[in-house]
Amino acid sequence: MDEVSKFLNSLNLQNGETVVVACSGGPDSMFLLKLLHDRGLKCICAHVNHNVRSKSVSEYEFLKKYCLKNDIIFEGTTIKDYPHDNFHNYARKYRYEFFEKCLEKYDSKYLFTAHHGDDLVETIIMRLVRGSTGEGYAGFASFCDNGKYKIIRPLIFLSKDEIRKLDNLYDIPYVNDESNDEDHYTRNRIRHHVLPLLKAENPQVNSKFLNFSKKVRRMAQYIDDVSKKELDKILSDGKLDIIKLKKLDEAVKERVVELLLKDKYDDKLYCINDQHVEAILDVIDSDKPNLEVSLPLDIRFIREYDKAYFVSNIWNSKDLDIVIDGEVSVFDGKIRRIIDSEEKSNYIIRLNSKELTLPLKVRYRKKGDVMRVKNLNGTKKVSDVFIDAKVGKSKRDVWPIVVDSNDLILWIPGLKKSEFDIPIGECYDIILKYEKGEILNEQEN
Repeated sequence: MDEVSKFLNSLNLQNGETVVVACSGGPDSMFLLKLLHDRGLKCICAHVNHNVRSKSVSEYEFLKKYCLKNDIIFEGTTIKDYPHDNFHNYARKYRYEFFEKCLEKYDSKYLFTAHHGDDLVETIIMRLVRGSTGEGYAGFASFCDNGKYKIIRPLIFLSKDEIRKLDNLYDIPYVNDESNDEDHYTRNRIRHHVLPLLKAENPQVNSKFLNFSKKVRRMAQYIDDVSKKELDKILSDGKLDIIKLKKLDEAVKERVVELLLKDKYDDKLYCINDQHVEAILDVIDSDKPNLEVSLPLDIRFIREYDKAYFVSNIWNSKDLDIVIDGEVSVFDGKIRRIIDSEEKSNYIIRLNSKELTLPLKVRYRKKGDVMRVKNLNGTKKVSDVFIDAKVGKSKRDVWPIVVDSNDLILWIPGLKKSEFDIPIGECYDIILKYEKGEILNEQEN
């Protein structure tokens, strides 16, 4: 208990300070609740009834009555149903959203949880087995400031057995979750079978893992600081400079990828493991100019020549075959009919309707597509036009192509015009303009 007291003293919390305590009613959280209450803090007991066991309701009432008897504010909620397949991930998200509401309601910046030393050992082992990021292998910290509030875990210095002994010593009531006795979940199997073996080898194994966690966290923080500085140099408009990225130290390069994934997935980072990181690194280090990696939640990491970026996997969701009538929305932009313009770039085309079969349409490319390119004798494959312009493979299938009703290719907006383009000053009655968004690279002829 000396380390716990020393840690709590270091927080410099004033007598009467309002704190939110995540409390299940089990031996760990009940000890934490009494510990903080006895130190003169104004405790808000935040309890979530997960509603998956028959005893959940009675446990809710037990905790509510305990708080009433001990002059502790009780805030409870019940999960009505679970719309997602992953029970644990949904429940965790629900809990922390509820805790945040309690923090906001009582104007507190401190969330206390009852994670202890055994939990830390189990978490580290799980992540070593499943794979994680650099900092992830450290498990969790005793103190975490996420910007909105601080998560504090003072029991990290104690084992489960030590907490139970203190519960008995101070006659602290608690409930037992019988699901913790089952081997259905990975954490429970590690708790029941692996952790006892480690403790038999070294009774001080908890402190060894705690020291390991601190060292990993310090090293990860150093690499983080270096990686963030490098990331600022190689990331521009959401795109990575592959040449600069390849030159980075391997540890820094890996952490850059992890930081990008952390930013992309935010609270769904649990979907990512070290295999995804390795796959992205393989793409970065490859000599091939066009590669991609499919990631969870329909996200792709795409490399195109010396640039790479993340996109949502929605580009090829449907075929495109639309009549151009005024304005047409296309991937990352629009094609619209205009009255007049002096522009001569590949973003505009002038046509004579008498030379074509109306109506004009916009579609995606087809296998074997060829066009008669302006100022070029003969035809050219559309695929070669894309290659010459260094258009990445991921964009070639969704780049708009303008055709007439006989499927004659007239224009690849932004890239090439056909021989049907009419010069300014000659006879034309149709002017089309392509206004692109931010994803497609501008291509000038």
